[in-house]
Amino acid sequence: MLNWKNLTSKSEIDTIVERSHEIPCAIFKHSTRCSISTMAKMRLESGWNLEDSAVEMYYLDLIANREVSNYIAEHLEVHHESPQIVLLRNGNVTYDASHLDITVDELKEGLAEQV
Repeated sequence: MLNWKNLTSKSEIDTIVERSHEIPCAIFKHSTRCSISTMAKMRLESGWNLEDSAVEMYYLDLIANREVSNYIAEHLEVHHESPQIVLLRNGNVTYDASHLDITVDELKEGLAEQV
């Protein structure tokens, strides 16, 4: 089962960047008003087969937390998309995907790549 950690503040992003030096961290930006975003979230949850020790998963409701979503794009230097998953390792974005490219298998490939 996927263990989401909710994001609600910009300061948490800085904490996640630091945490990514210890364990890979992924942020899933979800639009609660978008059916494609809902489908991407359901695909992650239904196909989840990774151990908690492989990656920490963070969930951002970007409708309720638009300023946090904007901060992610600016601070992590990624183009804003919705839905979007951003993988951090050693303080850097090593993988990001959007829309129907968001899958457990794609995330696994991102985790397997050497940094």
